[in-house]
Amino acid sequence: MNGEKILLDSGSGGRASQRLISELFLRHLGNPELNRLNDAAQINLNGPLAISTDSFTVDPIFFPGGDIGSLAVHGTVNDVAMLGAVPRYLTCGFIIEEGLDRDDLERIAESMGRAARHAGVEIVTGDTKVVPRGALDKVFINTTGVGEIIADPAPSGESARPGDAILVSGSMGDHGLTILGTREGLNFTSELKSDSAALNHLLVRLVRGVPKIHVLRDPTRGGLASTLNEIAQSSGVCCELVENNIPVRPEVRGGCAVLGLDPLYLANEGKFLCILPQEQAQKALEIMRADALGREAGQIGTVTNHHPGKVVLVTGLGGRRLLNMLEGEQLPRIC
Repeated sequence: MNGEKILLDSGSGGRASQRLISELFLRHLGNPELNRLNDAAQINLNGPLAISTDSFTVDPIFFPGGDIGSLAVHGTVNDVAMLGAVPRYLTCGFIIEEGLDRDDLERIAESMGRAARHAGVEIVTGDTKVVPRGALDKVFINTTGVGEIIADPAPSGESARPGDAILVSGSMGDHGLTILGTREGLNFTSELKSDSAALNHLLVRLVRGVPKIHVLRDPTRGGLASTLNEIAQSSGVCCELVENNIPVRPEVRGGCAVLGLDPLYLANEGKFLCILPQEQAQKALEIMRADALGREAGQIGTVTNHHPGKVVLVTGLGGRRLLNMLEGEQLPRIC
């Protein structure tokens, strides 16, 4: 199959479609439910459910630390887990440009299957469409995730309260700058790689180990600053951050300085925010730091009622400035 291209008839529903599904997708994503090839999947869950859907158009489709396939799994698994849920099932829809190398598609499917197994989820139903050359760029993937909510009450962006601690699981901006550097061939970002990862196993331990977590969010598009603005506005509180406490890798800080970017607005794909009562912060940090995905975890600020709906940054020089919601698209197609 080396050098073979995806043709329009691979999305026709006929023999070519069936060959693509059976020879490629089922080989890497297959499980008993998906292998039935029904029009819908039968799943079994009890109690309240979390459901999330997302579409992935990242450019380039392969990048240091990941690819569009693993990113699609990680992004949707993480979104479901942010509601204090255990992700169980995913759907996936592939929209493929005619002429895509079949080897590239297989590499994506293989990565996607590996990521799903590591996250402990099953891809139980899906769809494939092929569009004419030029109608889109290479391949887009849509995924929907379903999971069982185990937190009571479930964390929510409207639940932050004055006096809460604001925790972050690790360094900011790795994914966004990696995508930009790879896309543009920037040599000074060559040591960077995306933080793309499934956070659900760590989050399940955190939810079970620390009661009454108020907010869990992953700061993806728009980064830390935009995500905290959403929380501040939804909860009617102020998020006050200490700049020196926010972890940013030297490579990211240096790259942002050269490019005129702010790492607090760059996307992350393997980090999360946790807002909870201050008295529970130390226990939460112990659980986070015991996991490889949370070793850099720390408290970066507190929730106050001083400027409701705002995010305030206390700078390294002791000054204070507002961190507003991101205006415009700083980096397009980062997920």
